[in-house]
Amino acid sequence: MRGIILSGGSGTRLKPLTKITSKQLLPIYNRPMIYYPLNTLIKAGIKEIMIIVAPERAGDYLNLLGSGKEFGVKFTYEIQDKPEGLAQAFIIAENFIDEEDVAMILGDNIFEDDFSKEIKNFTGGAKIFAKQVPDPERFGVVKFSRDMQAEKIVEKPTKFLSDYAVTGLYVYDNRVIKVAQEIKPSSRGELEITDVNNWYLEKGELKVAMVKGEWLDAGTFDSLLKAQLFARDKLSDKMVI
Repeated sequence: MRGIILSGGSGTRLKPLTKITSKQLLPIYNRPMIYYPLNTLIKAGIKEIMIIVAPERAGDYLNLLGSGKEFGVKFTYEIQDKPEGLAQAFIIAENFIDEEDVAMILGDNIFEDDFSKEIKNFTGGAKIFAKQVPDPERFGVVKFSRDMQAEKIVEKPTKFLSDYAVTGLYVYDNRVIKVAQEIKPSSRGELEITDVNNWYLEKGELKVAMVKGEWLDAGTFDSLLKAQLFARDKLSDKMVI
């Protein structure tokens, strides 16, 4: 299993904080934000991790994280010249993924849960992680049947479909590279991760696990503040890095 942390983008919702640094390098209590998704992958036993960054911030990540030796892993860095959707990460990382399965986590997502068993026991297809939220219109959402089987995934629905948001952790088999290469850009001009997930869903190969603990998408001022307090009170003693 290879790991990817997607930390590109310009963090426009957090300006002026992100005027001189990457969103994922902002402090969350006593650690840089990227340490939290990195912690998720390392705890799951993933040893080779690609960090995808914006070109103007590459040196900052290298200075902070180095080769990965300090953490007992190996880092590879790659540039995302222009953010064109989450699924673009698998095209950028094609050579890195090679013939392995891959877990991707977004650099601004902070989880309380330990996903080690879910990732280590992955046997193929795709696995995503859902959480009930009060504002599902901000996310891709999963519509479930009465017996809680995933029926449909829709990106940022304008009408209520479900209150189960797809969180920023995804696990795929090696076919995800080809899937990402073949999907078409959405009306937003992006390669949507929802289209990747629906490809696996239509084949009956998508599993959805529930996030039991707290999940924070630290991309707004309010969620950034919430993440600070949550990390102080609940996460600082659970980190391996």
